[in-house]
Amino acid sequence: MEASFDITLQMVTAVFAGISAQVLAAYLRVPSIVLLLLLGIFLGSDGIGLLHPHLLGTGLEVIVALATAIILFEGGLNLDLRELGRVSVSLQLLVTLGTLVTLLGGSMAAHWLGEFPWSIAFLYASIIVVTGPTVINPLLKQINVDRQVATLLEGEGVLIDPVGAILAFVVLDTILNGDVDPIHAITGLLMRLSIGGAIGAAGGYLMSLIFKRANFLSFELKNLVVLAILWGLFTLAQTIRSESGVMTTVVAGAVFANSSVPEERFLRHFKGQLTILSVSVLFILLAADLSIASVFALGWGSLFTVLVLMFVVRPINILLCTWNSDLNWRQKLFLSWVAPRGIVAASVASLFAISLTQKGINGGDAIKALVFLTIIMTVVCQGLTAGQIAKWLQITSKEATGAVIVGCNPLSLLIARFFQERGEKVVMIDTDPDCFAQAEAQNLRLIASSALDTAVLEEAGLASMGTFLAMTSNGEVNFVLAQRAAEEFNPPRVLAVFPRDPQASNSASSKVHQAFVSDLAIKTWNEYLNKGQVKLGTTTLNELEFASQQDHIQEKIRTGVLIPLLVEREQRLQVMPVNQEWEVGDRIIYLLHDPRPNLLKRLSGASQSTPLALEKLPEVEEVPLAKLAQLSTSEASSA
Repeated sequence: MEASFDITLQMVTAVFAGISAQVLAAYLRVPSIVLLLLLGIFLGSDGIGLLHPHLLGTGLEVIVALATAIILFEGGLNLDLRELGRVSVSLQLLVTLGTLVTLLGGSMAAHWLGEFPWSIAFLYASIIVVTGPTVINPLLKQINVDRQVATLLEGEGVLIDPVGAILAFVVLDTILNGDVDPIHAITGLLMRLSIGGAIGAAGGYLMSLIFKRANFLSFELKNLVVLAILWGLFTLAQTIRSESGVMTTVVAGAVFANSSVPEERFLRHFKGQLTILSVSVLFILLAADLSIASVFALGWGSLFTVLVLMFVVRPINILLCTWNSDLNWRQKLFLSWVAPRGIVAASVASLFAISLTQKGINGGDAIKALVFLTIIMTVVCQGLTAGQIAKWLQITSKEATGAVIVGCNPLSLLIARFFQERGEKVVMIDTDPDCFAQAEAQNLRLIASSALDTAVLEEAGLASMGTFLAMTSNGEVNFVLAQRAAEEFNPPRVLAVFPRDPQASNSASSKVHQAFVSDLAIKTWNEYLNKGQVKLGTTTLNELEFASQQDHIQEKIRTGVLIPLLVEREQRLQVMPVNQEWEVGDRIIYLLHDPRPNLLKRLSGASQSTPLALEKLPEVEEVPLAKLAQLSTSEASSA
């Protein structure tokens, strides 16, 4: 009874500590793995001695194996084959040539600098080949890096995990059995990848069929069925060929995610929660089992080994694998810096330490210490600085330009014109093929299809665009389109014209902003544009009259004679959201209703076919506060 209670106490402590670290990391906006490692070490035998993972016995290996299966499956779910197609050559090279570069570079550094024997040096290098989605994905979500770079890092993190893990086990098997035949080693690697991939593909297809056709099951039960199948597939692959299960889980997730499964987001949310729990518990347990004395015993040579891995091997890797890509030097520099190691490396190192010790081979604890030193240095240095470096290199998604506009009408064409004149890419989407003539007249690309189709948004290039704007005549449709765009592509700015703020609770709703003004009568303003009953104006908010300018413009918005379209801030043009906080120096571009008769306008030289000219309008520029002050003074003197 006492032994079972000790195990229970260990697990409860690990879960509580892991979730606490996740909460604190979210509050401080730092990579969670940093706090998980520090808290695990603090609770372990080298800290306050509250956690003793060795009490779990072989149960620790079981926990590591099953949790790793969940983590890699969730990583596979995030693999978008259409996105990967954009960087397929570079990604293939990173997983193949990049693996070889890291293996050779890491082993040479460990041997010559860390003074490890060649066998142990190769084993270390095979373990740290992996980067890992458990570190990369949260980091990319936090810093909102350029989509092309994010796709490449995510794809590398997910695909290289099974390759690296299997490679490491092949190297370990070679060391334990004394078989140095390279043909045998390569055959073993390819065999494990093939078996794991085949089982994973079949299993992923089976999971998608269950989600599509088993309508008698609730979503909650479907999620659990998928979990049961996942662990079953993992065990089956491990039974047929040891260590092929890691490939199975990744392929199963990728196949499922790319099978157009309805309501797939429910499974993503469920697996995402399980992944957070798994990562939290594993890192706490593995870090608690780490001997700090063994890390310090490594000496300066091991520290230099990790530095060479970060500053020499990784840049060479990226340079070779992306030399013929369309990535610019900023993107390549960021890729060279960001390669933190994660839970797969920690798990494999812990298991290897146990295997080597049981076989009576020296170096198991040293390898584990060196791997954890690599994890700590890469996560702390790269994880904490990645955001600042991305901003410095100007490759955050907030820097993305261009716009996808749904709805081809006079108002949307006017907005598209401004983006186009600044040299930004604009793509319009509308189901009415008659809009082609209007778009072609302004040299705009138009896709005559429904924006509800994700493939259409993909064709429009939304993944690399800075703005999505839905402004058809149907407000409810606009909001649904914007939600879909936010969920599937997550562009930096998602706006829509809809009649009111929907009281929706899901995360996508918070990303959708109401465009221009509340309850915009888009049909009315399109009629104004068609009849020439508008003026196009611009005004810049200055410091002296900022409050009065803002009040004056807001009054015209409330009376329905003015709608702010765009705001230019720091030389960047953006669609104006309803909740925009205006600042001194903002340049606002707006439409002003001008109801003068058309005859009077023609006499003044304007015509309906003349493009609207951007000008400073006295109706807005001349703030009537001075006149009001004069009136109040004269009234007071007459009294």
